[in-house]
Amino acid sequence: MTAAAKKIFSYLLKAAILILAFAFIYHQFLNKNQNLHQFEVLISRISGNQVIITLSVVILLMGVNWLLESLKWQYLSRRLANISVWEAIEAVFCGLTWAIFTPNRVGEYGGRVMFLPNRKRVHGVFAMAVGSFAQNVITNLTGLLATVWFLYYFSIVNNWIVLGIAVLSFFFLLLLMVFYFNIKWLVGLLNRVKFLRKYHRFFDIMGRYNFKELLVVIGYSLARFFVFTFQYYLVIHLLLPDIHAVEMIITVVVFIFIQSALPSLDLLDIGVRSFTAAHLFLYITNQQIAIIAAVSAIWLINLIIPAILGSVFVLKLKFFDRTA
Repeated sequence: MTAAAKKIFSYLLKAAILILAFAFIYHQFLNKNQNLHQFEVLISRISGNQVIITLSVVILLMGVNWLLESLKWQYLSRRLANISVWEAIEAVFCGLTWAIFTPNRVGEYGGRVMFLPNRKRVHGVFAMAVGSFAQNVITNLTGLLATVWFLYYFSIVNNWIVLGIAVLSFFFLLLLMVFYFNIKWLVGLLNRVKFLRKYHRFFDIMGRYNFKELLVVIGYSLARFFVFTFQYYLVIHLLLPDIHAVEMIITVVVFIFIQSALPSLDLLDIGVRSFTAAHLFLYITNQQIAIIAAVSAIWLINLIIPAILGSVFVLKLKFFDRTA
């Protein structure tokens, strides 16, 4: 492929990504999503200053959330290339734009690693997998503990069943933590698969992170979890200030845990999110519309707005030029 052809193909890819992203956004907002309208009606009954202050803090926390993810990505990718914090931010937001129209956000991998040198992009996918693993460890750790408490507190099942779930959760989490801090075992398992051995140079990156580095990565993941859990708390407290704080936070953590286990497409899974949250929160409130509005607001702030911002960075991608 000639240089001119590569450039044209690069522009076409960028245009296709932007068109797909904005087409999904347009379709979701104008044709299907009524939750935002319900949210507007609901907040009209609340003090304007309260709304402005709360949503400003939530938007600020969105920035903190993705900054933490950017720092985590910069930390993980330093074994592949020296990128600045700003380059890491560009990569993360670009990945979010790709993620919104791909199942289970797999496009986030492609969008993010495109900011690495051409020869390091496949390695970058596996480096990013380490970060995703760390985030899943935190989600499962907090989610399972919260679920056990939730089942016991609301007497949803027999206490002996709760005890059984607690024991199984403990061993599962122990296994998960051991496997995470010994992720080099995964590299060994992949090497045992004959047709995968030739790709060792790509997935070998996962085995290069030592205990201290993996601890730092899980620290970033834990900080992110606290941030977006607090975002949910702020919005729900704004709409439903009478809910007990501990009950709300535990239910939010269970919701995040359930949501993480469901297959999704960022732009189309708002219905699944709303259905899950509305039924789960029935244990602490009957104000389902308020819960749906809160979930919709967080979805909009944490995923859709960053995806729109990330579209700017898509235009900077170099699909073929980064050869270092």
